[in-house]
Amino acid sequence: MRLHTTQRSALPRALPRLLGSLLLVTAAGISAACATPAASAAGGGPAASAPRPLGQVVPAPAEVRPGGSPYAITPATRIRVDGSSGEARKIGEYLAGVLRPSTGYALPVTGRAGSDGIRLRLGSRDSELGAEGYTLTAGHGSVTITARKPAGLFHGVQTLRQLLPAQVESDSRQKGPWKVAGGSITDTPRYAYRGAMLDVSRHFFSVDEVKRYIDQIALYKMNTFHLHLSDDQGWRIAIDSWPNLATYGGSTEVGGGPGGYYTKSQYKEIVRYAASRYMELVPEIDMPGHTNAALASYAELNCDGVAPPLYTGIKVGFSSLCAAKDVTYKFIDDVIGEVAALTPGRYIHIGGDEAHSTSHEDYAKIMERAQAAVGKHGKTVMGWHQLTGATPVKGAVAQYWGYDRTSAADRQQVADAAKNGTKLVLSPADRVYLDMKYNEQTELGLKWAGLVEVQRSYDWDPATYLADTPADAVLGVEAPIWAETLTDSDDIDVMAFPRLPGAAELGWSPAETHDWDTYKERLAALGPRFTALGIDYYRSPQVPWPAEPAAAG
Repeated sequence: MRLHTTQRSALPRALPRLLGSLLLVTAAGISAACATPAASAAGGGPAASAPRPLGQVVPAPAEVRPGGSPYAITPATRIRVDGSSGEARKIGEYLAGVLRPSTGYALPVTGRAGSDGIRLRLGSRDSELGAEGYTLTAGHGSVTITARKPAGLFHGVQTLRQLLPAQVESDSRQKGPWKVAGGSITDTPRYAYRGAMLDVSRHFFSVDEVKRYIDQIALYKMNTFHLHLSDDQGWRIAIDSWPNLATYGGSTEVGGGPGGYYTKSQYKEIVRYAASRYMELVPEIDMPGHTNAALASYAELNCDGVAPPLYTGIKVGFSSLCAAKDVTYKFIDDVIGEVAALTPGRYIHIGGDEAHSTSHEDYAKIMERAQAAVGKHGKTVMGWHQLTGATPVKGAVAQYWGYDRTSAADRQQVADAAKNGTKLVLSPADRVYLDMKYNEQTELGLKWAGLVEVQRSYDWDPATYLADTPADAVLGVEAPIWAETLTDSDDIDVMAFPRLPGAAELGWSPAETHDWDTYKERLAALGPRFTALGIDYYRSPQVPWPAEPAAAG
């Protein structure tokens, strides 16, 4: 592990293991449900063996009704699943795989009905739960999670994990008890789109590193994983019709490292893995700027027919596809067609940002043709909010990444597009760009959008963030993490945590639960859980983290 001494926890990392875990809290009654101090709930003191209060979780659930006897997982516990549902059984096996290492219990997964144990049920008749909602009810003999659809059941399992003691996340046997507080939760998401983006172009991340991040964002009920697959510094997916994109364009990264790319089978494995966490993958092929890796790979894509050298710096805005050449549009159609064929999700993201070397006329022409290619191959257009400066097609989604210094004219352009039917995903750079430095001492990250401490990252409302924008135009929230300075999972950890859970809560939880003073207590209680999961996080002074145990020796 590479230590960032002013930013990271002093505890050693546990070996990474595939999770899929934690969460909860409340809408009404948060202050009562969260009354247990973070230090007591996290470990140490007389409350250490008491179950975690139903409300002391992240993201905050819509409704919590505490009361009654707790439920305890014991050596006799079974995980009982809806016998008619293969999806429920898969979720049951997933949960068993999470709980067995730390508890040491067998936890057999069975389709036999029973009134005891951990019960996972599909087919709720409560239409208000929708596709992702769930109910969780815990009492003396059982804990039952019920949902209409598998995604809701999976999200309920994440809530159950966070209700258990933090050491349940360990990959070695721990001492219990493994209690869940009595009462019930009814929970549904505020927004349909709740995502995170990983930039694999500035620095390349292996399939296993990508899977690890998918697991981390699944812990917080995120349902969309955006993969930034191309940029000036590297092309990261194999394209059969343009093979040099990957083999040459993918051969380097920021700083001149070896780079890398995903074969089609590897990309499909990432898609499959995301789907196993009930997450839709959104691939991004950025254009017409951020294209130096492609331009270096094929001379004919350049207006002058001369391929530039590969690029390993971090400047932006200097590259552009050539609007005047027919080969440009063949390239766009071929690439989008191959990526669309590999991607079962709805969206293809075509970038569109920071095209400073492209005239407005050429930008509009290229984005028009790119949007047509996305539609031709059966997908929905996504793009960065600069797409609204062209003509977004019907159904297009614009991802807003502006920040405090974004001009009023640019903001109004986005608002006007939203009024005309363009949907928005909000990713304000000075709030949820997870690669922004926390403070001047932060070793990793950049600060062009400002310094972003944990409270600033959390303390904004997606419904009111963009003035003059219809509330129903906002699909949700996405937290990108760009990789100019990030080279491995350790680096991702310290920049994403603890800001990522706050972005997830903004996307999931009811507006009335949004309160920094109660949130920071719930976030603090996640500290020992981050450690148990092997997440080496930034111990923000704004958060009342529980004391860490002294290191052995």
